[in-house]
Amino acid sequence: MNKHLLSNKKILVVEDEMLVAMLIEDMLGKLGCTAITVVADVEAALDCIELDVFDLATLDLNLNGAKSYPVADCLMDRHIPFAFSTGYAASVVRAGYGNSPILAKPYTPLQLETVMAGLLGRAESSPVAS
Repeated sequence: MNKHLLSNKKILVVEDEMLVAMLIEDMLGKLGCTAITVVADVEAALDCIELDVFDLATLDLNLNGAKSYPVADCLMDRHIPFAFSTGYAASVVRAGYGNSPILAKPYTPLQLETVMAGLLGRAESSPVAS
């Protein structure tokens, strides 16, 4: 595991299950991330994106019955790479989000690390990357 992969990176985690969110925070911490914002619903996620700048995000697809697509759209508008996290089949992700990786729950720390490394590569090649 690369203990420095996410050093100096701000990560948004949108997850409605507290225990799952805590597990994700722990895994991200082991990858060197110390700036993790966790929210449990679409509105809170949109507020956070409006008020702060994130490097990467993970989005639970289903947030207490609401889909996280508005958050995904907002992140795409800001060129912030993200991955969906879901217990559903990848085929349930709506058309137009095919380039976003999917973390199939439950996922391992290695799977999260692989996806985060891929997202970092996208962030570095983004037109707004500095």
